[in-house]
Amino acid sequence: MSDSMPKYDHLTHDELVRLLEARDRRDATRFGLVWEANEIDRDAAVNADFVALDLQPEHSVGAAPWQNLVIEGDNFDALRYLRMTHAGRVKCIYIDPPYNTGNRDFVYNDRFVDVNDAWRHSTWVEFMYQRLLLAKDLLRQDGSIFVSIDDNELFALGLLMNKVFGPNAFVANCIWQKRYSSANDHKTIAPMHEYVLAYRLSDMWQRNLLKRGEEKDSQYKFEDEKGIFRCSDYTCPKSAEERKNLYYPITNPNTGAEIWPKRTRVWAYSKEEHQRNVEADLIYWGKDGKGKVPSFKRYKHMLRHGDGVVPNTWWTFDEVGHNDTAKKELMALLPEDARAFSTPKPTGLIERVLRIATGPDDIVLDFFAGSGTTGHAVLKLNAEDGGNRRFILVSNAEASADAPDKNLCRDVCARRVRRVIEGFGDMPALGGDFAYLRSRRIAPGRLLDIEHAQVWTALQMIHRDTLAPFGPDGFSWAGDGESALAYVPRFSAALLPALRKAVADCAAVTLYSWQPETLRQHIRAAHVQHEAIPESLSRRFGMKG
Repeated sequence: MSDSMPKYDHLTHDELVRLLEARDRRDATRFGLVWEANEIDRDAAVNADFVALDLQPEHSVGAAPWQNLVIEGDNFDALRYLRMTHAGRVKCIYIDPPYNTGNRDFVYNDRFVDVNDAWRHSTWVEFMYQRLLLAKDLLRQDGSIFVSIDDNELFALGLLMNKVFGPNAFVANCIWQKRYSSANDHKTIAPMHEYVLAYRLSDMWQRNLLKRGEEKDSQYKFEDEKGIFRCSDYTCPKSAEERKNLYYPITNPNTGAEIWPKRTRVWAYSKEEHQRNVEADLIYWGKDGKGKVPSFKRYKHMLRHGDGVVPNTWWTFDEVGHNDTAKKELMALLPEDARAFSTPKPTGLIERVLRIATGPDDIVLDFFAGSGTTGHAVLKLNAEDGGNRRFILVSNAEASADAPDKNLCRDVCARRVRRVIEGFGDMPALGGDFAYLRSRRIAPGRLLDIEHAQVWTALQMIHRDTLAPFGPDGFSWAGDGESALAYVPRFSAALLPALRKAVADCAAVTLYSWQPETLRQHIRAAHVQHEAIPESLSRRFGMKG
């Protein structure tokens, strides 16, 4: 026995096992993110209950069936529900979580985490960790997630994202210029920017190109018989000593003048390359042809990416908006409630994310929906390019003892998106819809209490791209001649003729019921798949037993 062993010989077998497990955990995370998960209060939102959604038609917008979703409730519950219905279907997630500034901006277990909290940062990391794990399961293999953050938790968030998605999933840390003027009263160095961290689920993800702006297009000032072009420098920042082959004379064909580059800045092309440029008529000598220095013609139609440009990490306020832009947008849409949400993001910022990361038919999720800017951005982009992007917004009511009637989701998030859809003030209607849903927990042992309307909502979200209310008569049906979804709340012989006809007219049917074996005896067809309620939902939800 080594000399180090006696200090452990008083421990029991179980105590030694716990010690070794703790050491393994330490070693596994030595070069990663470590937080005191066992020291902080357990997140009260983390529970084992089943989650159901109650459709609220009175708060929904547009006629059923609805394509977009606004979910009121704790985002941990909503994410577990969406894992049951939307696993592997979401193309892009954008979130703007609490920044944990210590200034009463972060609520945990119905209390604000302030700057004096001993486990302030660990509490925030644990809170985010539980939700990011769920969010990861929702992404498509070619999906991505973008997270807004500032300096308070930037470094913790980066390590946390590496832990959840893997360090190879990192795409970029984009800098958003949130202010257009410096805060001269700041005590240290005035912050002018925030960050948007971008991660991908796999290397199947591909970014889109951005449209060329008017500023870039304005550079193409010249035109000849081959098209529109701009002039670029014919020299490079190398000396004659460094690049002897690039130091040679060029003759202006119009004047006959022999022109040498500076010894400190030689030509950008070798003699052979220059001759090819001459033969291709890619040299510009000015409007009169008598220029003293040649330029290279860069034609717009020869751009590598056509009319698109590769996105970069520097997002200026004149491109995507700033804090004041965001506040003015919210004030224009919610003049009576704009102060209810103090930290909105400009729609231009989220539009930039969507332009980079989505196509016209993709699903976008925001589970820190706040004032609903993501929904606004989705509708705005759809109106612009004719797309059919769908959004899922999750926001809590944020009611408290001091404000028991507060409902941020209903009165700010949903109301803003409603006014964007229908038009408000000087803003034209962008069109669209959404179903408003409220989450409800059901204890594991009480799953038989689930309501038929809740079952039908879940089944539609699993199998269909649209959502309609539950019809209490007979059976519920959604689909076309190719594939359909059916739900039979209560079996009766009276509904069999109509059900058999509907099934016969469809190529593939998934039939859910509380009595699958009974229905199987009456409806025997190879194209009909029978599923049991509530077992199928509990299985999809991940409940044991």
